[in-house]
Amino acid sequence: MGRLERVIGAGTGLLALALSGCVNPSARIASSLEGYGFAPDHSQCVGDRLEKNLSIGQLQQLGRAARATREGDTTPGRLTIGDFIRVAGQVKDPKVPLEVTKAAAGCGIVTSAPAVL
Repeated sequence: MGRLERVIGAGTGLLALALSGCVNPSARIASSLEGYGFAPDHSQCVGDRLEKNLSIGQLQQLGRAARATREGDTTPGRLTIGDFIRVAGQVKDPKVPLEVTKAAAGCGIVTSAPAVL
């Protein structure tokens, strides 16, 4: 398994955690992103934007894509915003990668979308 798969795999539980329990999705997303090395202000910003612009169903699809990428990965690495955007691109709903990219750009994490989108 290559580095990209390992890094993407680091986000396996990212949105699964966001949707479990009684804490709102934004707070869960932010907490998970911080755990993967994102600055707290960037993490909260992305979490707020994704909660605002994606439905629970879309967030669940994103979580499933992240989990599927992680299967079999025993050495997860650091998650980058580019990795997160690539995972979002695996979701069949075109709004998901668009909103993840917009959130990253709007929160000052990236200034342009990766070429794979």
